[in-house]
Amino acid sequence: MTQWPNPFIEQRADPYILRDENDYYFVASVPEYDRLEIRRASSLEGLRTAEGVVVWRKPQSGPMSELIWAPELHHIDGKWYLYFAAAGTRELDELNMFQHRMFALECSDADPLTGRWTEKGQIKTHYDTFALDATTFAHQGKRWYLWAQKAPDIPGNSNLYLAEMENPWTIKGKPVLLSKPEFDWECRGFLVNEGPAVLFHNDKLFISYSASATDENYCMGLLWIDADADPQRPENWHKSPQPVFKTSNENRQYGPGHNSFTQTPQGEDVLVYHARNYTEIEGDPLYDPNRHTRLKTIRWQENGMPDFGIPPADNQ
Repeated sequence: MTQWPNPFIEQRADPYILRDENDYYFVASVPEYDRLEIRRASSLEGLRTAEGVVVWRKPQSGPMSELIWAPELHHIDGKWYLYFAAAGTRELDELNMFQHRMFALECSDADPLTGRWTEKGQIKTHYDTFALDATTFAHQGKRWYLWAQKAPDIPGNSNLYLAEMENPWTIKGKPVLLSKPEFDWECRGFLVNEGPAVLFHNDKLFISYSASATDENYCMGLLWIDADADPQRPENWHKSPQPVFKTSNENRQYGPGHNSFTQTPQGEDVLVYHARNYTEIEGDPLYDPNRHTRLKTIRWQENGMPDFGIPPADNQ
């Protein structure tokens, strides 16, 4: 199994790596939360030293003018899309929550680093509430949108929802609730399910997600479903009662989460995540810049389930 330098990229939280044809692309939240950057390299290792190209900066005012969070880059039907969350203010609402909504950008040019990006506006859902961490994937001949959002009638910050897409910036039909914070490890500090990521293996579709506050309590949970089952029927989904990736005091890795998945050219599945190497955080953990991007090769068990293991210690 491939071993990776740790940290892989410093001060990049919410990391997302896309493998598209012969290239790898990297996007993540930057500490300033003010722009969208893309790195490209011909190898996974090359992303470490690739230059980040700024393709969009937040405007001075309006609904996308503050706290640009957790971008993802997708290549859909020949066009490029950037999904991200943004707010019009840093102020908290009456529920003491940030006021983010989800947005999309589109680039029709072949090269997303030099092409022109067009704002497609807010991706609206069934609630006009705090929403973030969208991803998209193709499955069973349809395109799906998967995200985290606050529900007015469910305690906590965010749950996970799934909906079919009309086009890459519009959902259709009624969203399905896949998961809400219910176990103790999902409710430490805050009641959170967020940062969903999709992984296919053999005859199963997996969704990892992150739970609890963004300090050392942050950890990863797992949902899964048979690949031929209807994903819009909640009863078809399974949920791990235990976290599948969490803080390692022994290795000094704290709050691993907000992951994505990629693959090596040899077909190894790789977990892409962020974590800190200390717990002494002054103020809001959100504004501590040292959530570094890290990689870990996934081991598959004989029963077809992923084994994420323990976050490895820092090494270079």
